[in-house]
Amino acid sequence: MAAVSRRDFGKAAGLAGLGAAVPALVTGCSSGGSERAAQAAAAQAAATRSWRVTGTALAGLGSFDATMKSFMQARNVPSGQLAVVRKGKLVLSRGYTWSSSTGFTTQPTTPFRMASLSKPVTATAVLRLVQDGKLKLTDRAATLLGLPTTADPRLKDVTVLRLLQHLGGWDRDITPDPMFQDAAIAKALGLPLPVKQANIMKYVSAHKLDHAPGTKYAYSNYGFMLLGRIIEKVTGQSYASYVQKAVLAPRGIKRMKLGHSLTPASGEVHYYSGYTARTVFDNSGKTVPTPYGGFNLENMDSHGGWLATAMDLTRFAGIYDGGTSVLNATSVKRAFTKPETGINANGWYYGCGWMVRPVTGGTGMNTWHDGSLAGTSTLLVRRNDGLAWAVLFDQRQEGGAPSYGDIDPALHKAANAVKTWPTGDLTSKYF
Repeated sequence: MAAVSRRDFGKAAGLAGLGAAVPALVTGCSSGGSERAAQAAAAQAAATRSWRVTGTALAGLGSFDATMKSFMQARNVPSGQLAVVRKGKLVLSRGYTWSSSTGFTTQPTTPFRMASLSKPVTATAVLRLVQDGKLKLTDRAATLLGLPTTADPRLKDVTVLRLLQHLGGWDRDITPDPMFQDAAIAKALGLPLPVKQANIMKYVSAHKLDHAPGTKYAYSNYGFMLLGRIIEKVTGQSYASYVQKAVLAPRGIKRMKLGHSLTPASGEVHYYSGYTARTVFDNSGKTVPTPYGGFNLENMDSHGGWLATAMDLTRFAGIYDGGTSVLNATSVKRAFTKPETGINANGWYYGCGWMVRPVTGGTGMNTWHDGSLAGTSTLLVRRNDGLAWAVLFDQRQEGGAPSYGDIDPALHKAANAVKTWPTGDLTSKYF
């Protein structure tokens, strides 16, 4: 089977990942001689590393382990995680470590930042509220949240559905992503850092939209932040509480939780990046590693703030196979319905929290989402043949490093190399 994406992941970093602010790159990752020096240093460091694998894989799935090993070693990724499900059965749940340190070994239960894989989770919570009659897809965001529309009356046309499908009219290729503009927002509003979600909403609502709502697909972290606030408004609960109660608990998912910028969860991986930035948590101007204070993960809760394991994500993805108490068949169908803008030139579209590609010459569809933050690279895939997998890493592509998007076709190749799929199920071991 062909790769599910078939899209340029260089574009996808701007199209589908969270995208980071533009911080300074530390010495050694620039072009020319310094880049060659960095590559030599990386090669020397790699020589001291050891490869470690934890968790369980059923018989016949060695192609996945081999793929993860070659991918991580080529990029010097310290920690990775993979889970594979076939027709609802968990057949592989692994942690991978490529490190010179023996103080930390990645487990299949180790939490990672999900980045934008948080979006399908938020969309599921919204669809559940619609299913329960507590929200309508035609409801207006400005009305629900009390957003002023004076600066641009078109804001009145931003519906819940348009937020879910990235059709709200905000375009980060035109106007910088407000979820990474903390200092500018604080300055404009005359506030000290850190800014809050309400401050971001006030700032954005005082500016014009980049497009008329419903006319152009433009990936918007801000739009999904608004969906989190809508969930809170409608339910009277915190965003996290409602998601855990309505989406995760029915699937027996207990490890997922919202992450924090500066305080790691118990056992959480360390995030690696060559980038630094000024902290967004106070006005000191202190330079910090970008994953640890260069962005405000707490403000990103509903578009990029969750922690999870790979197997939590494949367990979550099973909601869209049907037959669960979370979403009924109508809601699942609604999630994958084409938007008013139709299918794009690359043959896919963004449904409600999922990228969707109709299967050529057949029935059904492949669906996926990716995620990216400084220190984080993630991918969740649902194939039309009943296969699903999630893969998580604790760093992402920077500078001249090999593409991290290559993991997508590599895992399809690994799956297609399996001659006989095992019939066992590891679910009860972990859930």
